[in-house]
Amino acid sequence: MGEQKKENTPGQDLNQILRNRREKLKALQDAGKDPFQITKYDVTHHSAEIKEHYDELVGKEVSVAGRMMFKRVMGKASFCNVQDLQGGIQAYVARDSIGEDPYKDFKKYDIGDIIGVWGEVFKTKTGEISIHVSEITLLSKSLQVLPEKFHGLTNTDLRYRQRYVDLIMNPESKETFIKRSQIIREIRRFLDDRGFMEVETPMLVSNAGGAAARPFDTHYNALDEDVKLRISLELYLKRLIVGGLERVYEIGRVFRNEGVDTRHNPEFTLMELYQAYTDYEGMMELTESMFRHLAETVCGSSRITYNGIEIDLGKPFARLTMNDAIRKYAGVDFDAVETLEEARKLAKEHHIEYEERHTKGEIINLFFEEFCEKELIQPTFIMDHPLDISPLTKKKPSDPEKVERFELFINTWEMCNAYSELNDPIDQRERFAAQDAAFEAGNEEANHTDEDFLNALEIGMPPTGGIGYGIDRLVMLLTDSAAIRDVLLFPTMKSLDK
Repeated sequence: MGEQKKENTPGQDLNQILRNRREKLKALQDAGKDPFQITKYDVTHHSAEIKEHYDELVGKEVSVAGRMMFKRVMGKASFCNVQDLQGGIQAYVARDSIGEDPYKDFKKYDIGDIIGVWGEVFKTKTGEISIHVSEITLLSKSLQVLPEKFHGLTNTDLRYRQRYVDLIMNPESKETFIKRSQIIREIRRFLDDRGFMEVETPMLVSNAGGAAARPFDTHYNALDEDVKLRISLELYLKRLIVGGLERVYEIGRVFRNEGVDTRHNPEFTLMELYQAYTDYEGMMELTESMFRHLAETVCGSSRITYNGIEIDLGKPFARLTMNDAIRKYAGVDFDAVETLEEARKLAKEHHIEYEERHTKGEIINLFFEEFCEKELIQPTFIMDHPLDISPLTKKKPSDPEKVERFELFINTWEMCNAYSELNDPIDQRERFAAQDAAFEAGNEEANHTDEDFLNALEIGMPPTGGIGYGIDRLVMLLTDSAAIRDVLLFPTMKSLDK
């Protein structure tokens, strides 16, 4: 029944199979048919395109190229499947159509080889759209063995380490990454239509600010200076607002020296945008509109399903202050709590662990994380965070202990973080000083004073709304993916040498 069955015989020595493949390559090279000497192949169509436009293409000649995933040799005629970017298509290979010597060569092809086929579009007796091949070319020889067809590549650790094999064997994985590209393209289109300008800012920085996270440290040999990998995009993008670029955004990698779990990877894709002359209310409108646009254009509906739960991105997103959420889900009213001692007492009563360095605002945030996040399935804006946990955000004029900030929660996840940006350089200097003190007290994720950023604020920054989105988490939501590693082509993995 041909080469595929022969190679997949249970118990057959893998080393012998690999040797056979190298021997076949050597024979081809000795015969002057080295596939690695071929530099290009003219592809006229892809598999799905042929199937979608069969009525127009039937009887016409096409060429496709891809990986051979199946082969059945039956004497003078054979079938194989060619898998390309869009899927797979069957090829009918007959000795009388391609010639005796090429047919002998074809019979020696292995599953996983990359081939090009030229021929006429037709339907088999069973109704399968196929290509009647008149010419076949071996474009690359596979010297390794793919996982067995019907079991696929199911070992998740191996899927992440060898993503190239995962993409070959698991069509749903390839579809996830195609959709990821579509999501980012639609984000750009949405923001471009609103007059935003895409920019790039440094990854190697002397002061990694703009977020509460531990940075990676490295050394710049040419300048003999220690530098850090950025943890955020914020402080440089705000400098551009000062410079008069009124609407800017960046999509790029940031790096945080933290743990790995289903929603965190130490390097991940962040998008931040800043818009002059608006506030966090403007950022809420933009966010709600953008998420709805992405669902409709990429998923085909404003109603999506994640892990079997329907999430409605079409109706107005709910809005709750952080204190209202705690009141609703924990039964504690922090608007009535005036002192740190009262907050600590409530934390002990509700079994919330805190450290001596934690402020009242930080304890409020601990309550929110413990009691509220798990309840927020449908899109909900959580607003008006404590000042203590928001060092770059404008105070609420009506309540100076709170700031004009929101986080959007969907499916219990924080999807973005937004502010009415602090543009008062005197206030900002005081908050940086408080962050420096917090770092000295043991908070390794605290910000540090950034003198150049303060100088930019002293030049003058207009009232500005800003926001940061975790692109990987957004892709997880829109592709119904269980873990962040499923939406990162090459996630961080522990070395196998350790």
